[in-house]
Parts: sequence; C-alpha cells; structure tokens
Amino acid sequence: MFNNLSEKLDKAFHILKGHGKITEVNVADTLKEVRRALLDADVNFKIAKDFTTRVKEKALGQDVLTTLQPGQLLIKIVKDELVELMGGDVAGVNLSGNPSIILMSGLQGSGKTTFSGKLANFLKTKKNKKVLLVACDIYRPAAINQLHVVGDQVGVEVYSEPENKNAVSIAENAIKHAKANGFNVVIVDTAGRLAVDEEMMIEIANVHKAIQPNETLFVVDSMTGQDAVNTAKAFNDRLNFDGVVLTKLDGDNRGGAAISIKSVVNKPIKFIGTGEKMDAIDVFYPDRMADRILGMGDVVSLVERAQQQYDEEEARKLQKKIAKNEFGFDDFLSQIQQVKKMGNMKDLVGMIPGAGKALKDVEIEDDAFKHIEAIIYSMTPQERSKPTIIDVKRKTRIAKGSGRKVEEVNQLMKQFDQMSKMMKMMQGPGGKNLMKMMGGMKGGMPGMK
Repeated sequence: MFNNLSEKLDKAFHILKGHGKITEVNVADTLKEVRRALLDADVNFKIAKDFTTRVKEKALGQDVLTTLQPGQLLIKIVKDELVELMGGDVAGVNLSGNPSIILMSGLQGSGKTTFSGKLANFLKTKKNKKVLLVACDIYRPAAINQLHVVGDQVGVEVYSEPENKNAVSIAENAIKHAKANGFNVVIVDTAGRLAVDEEMMIEIANVHKAIQPNETLFVVDSMTGQDAVNTAKAFNDRLNFDGVVLTKLDGDNRGGAAISIKSVVNKPIKFIGTGEKMDAIDVFYPDRMADRILGMGDVVSLVERAQQQYDEEEARKLQKKIAKNEFGFDDFLSQIQQVKKMGNMKDLVGMIPGAGKALKDVEIEDDAFKHIEAIIYSMTPQERSKPTIIDVKRKTRIAKGSGRKVEEVNQLMKQFDQMSKMMKMMQGPGGKNLMKMMGGMKGGMPGMK
C-alpha cells in the first residue's frame, strides 16, 4: 500500500540528513522532492503545491527542538499536514435511524456490491446489528444474484424483487420489510452509474428522496487515482453524499485518491477496502494512514486485528502447553491460521514500523505459509504432537510427502525449536503480559530470521 510514495518521500527527507538546522534553501530542496512525489502519486497539482507551501511556512516558522533533527521535525510537520489533508479525525457511519438506512452509490466496477456485503458483515460482527441487504441494481445482468451470493457468504438476508424494474419501489418495499422484521440496518445497493447519465442520476436522486437514508456513501476504486477524485466531485455535486469508501486500497501503490479526495469534495473517507475477503474492511483513520505513507507502520491497527482473533480460553490452554513443554505443530498450525485471518501478509508487514522499507524488494504473497503448512500436514498426528521423535528417516518421508526438500524440513524444525524456547522464556516474569497483549499473533511469522 502506497509503496512508491513512501519510498519517494523517504528519499526526499534524506536531503536534510546531516544538516544542523532547517534553512530556506535545504527545506526548499526537500519540499521540491516531496511535491514531485505527491504528483507522481497522482495528487492534484494545486493540492500538492498548497500542501508543500504550508509545510514550508511551518518549518521555517519554528525552531528545531533539541530532541529533534531537522529531518525529524520536517517529517512531523509533513505528517500533521497529511493527517489534516485526509480529514483530520476519524469519521464514523451514522446509525441513528430505526432502521438505519445506508444508500450505496458509485460507478459500475468500483466494487460497490462486494463492499455492501463487507459493510453488512462489519456491522453484524463489530456492531452487533441485524442487517438487511437490498438489491436495487435493476440493470446489470446477474447483479441480484451477486448480492445474494455475497449475502450468503456473510450470513445476511438479501431483499430482492427480480421482476420489479422500479428501483424506488424496491427500496421502499425493503424498508417496510425491515421494519416488520426487526432489522437494525438496511444497506441499499444501487446500480453503477456515470454522473453524466442524466436518467440514472435522476433515478438515484429519486431513491434517495423516497427512503431518506441516514448515510449515503460513494464507493470509488482508489487505484484510478485522480480520476477517482474527479468522479467523486461530479457525484457529490449531484447527490451530496455523506462520505467516501475507497476500495482496492491494498493494490494502490500511489495513494493520490486517499490523499486528495477529502480536500476536493470536502467529505470524509469513512471506510477502506483492503482485500478480497469479506472481512477486508477498515474504518479510515487519517493519522494511521499518514504513518503508513511515511513508512512508520501502523501498530495500533496491527494489534487491533490480532485482538479480533484473540481467544482467551485458547490462550490459557496454549500457555499451559508451553509451560509443560507440550507445544506441538498442531498448536503452531493453529497460530498460523490465526495470523492468516488477520489479512493479507503484505498489508500486515506494512503495519510493522520499518518493515516495509526493509522488505521493499521482497515479494510477500498471501500464501506465504503454504510450504510450511504442507510440511506440517505431511506429519503424522504423533509427530505433530511430539516433534522430538522426528528423526532423519521421518524427515525424509515428510519432505517427500509435502513435495519439499529435506533442508526445508530441517529449517522448519530449527525455527520451531527456537520459537518454542522463546515462548517458554516468555512464560517468566514480564513475558506473560507480552503474550497476552500479542494474543493471536504468537508464533505468527515463521520463516522470518
């Protein structure tokens, strides 16, 4: 996420390295590169220019603190300005209605239907809401079926009227159904449309007027960069939506949409899509995103994801096993599964401060654990529970069964042994608290040296 921008900003700040103070000359050279990095990230020229002007004014208008180097001070100023540019504070979704009605809008292909399912899953699991999805896309072939598939995936009911070609009446009937059946939230998925399509824009305006949503969200593909910003502005001029949803942010190496969309439409980014899975949705935090853009990681989000997978009862059982030296490969496999539930590996590594820079040339795939899992699954139940019985002969059989080399089996055994010793040490004073804080992350990065 934003790898190209992060790398270019890092190079820009290196200009100040070794300087004892900020001067108009060296800050101008640095901010010239910052502006160039923003433009390469597809940020609007005026926004990039105004941004660097504000940073320059603040940098030259204050003394460098004794605890900060000039480069550190400039990074702090840039971060503060980035946070402000992206909205400042986190903006929540309005759930005040009974039921709360959320109207989804956006271009065709922006990921609107999939995100409707993700949002339904988020509100169901995180907010304990009874959610109804409504299929109001009466134009795209198989759109209704797609929403039903998404609804089945997340365990949420979908309301549809396949024979009805009036989006307004479908939405109104869905609201009646929701009220009669005790739904807390109704998410209305509409057809994708262009802002220049007058007939389609009139239709969504009529739907909006008829159901009076508490929240109207505009869904846009972040990878389209400045086009996403321009599209959002055109829609906002017609629909006056409440917030923006950026999808496919996990594949966006530039970041132009995330940085500049708030400044252009003056509406907050409320959610981001970070992957294909139905739980790959995050509330948008401007301060955390600024940290990630500047290569500082996002430890808070990382720990939050770990806590979502944290099971206190399982953790207690695991601690007892570790204390008795009974930690085996089945337990190790369980920890891997917990880490995999936290999201795609590249995104997780990007949340670790400094890791993104250190591993910038390393390709981290979502199936990074598949070889380790293959080796473990090739072990017998007895071998998984008592790794000490695995001798040379067994290693040869395990390697053959998993399609891997004996050397890889040896490497896994060595890493497993080292990790077991480390976890045993963590059972001592001070270690237990760290174990509890890490929750589902314990043992989660096999293969890392």
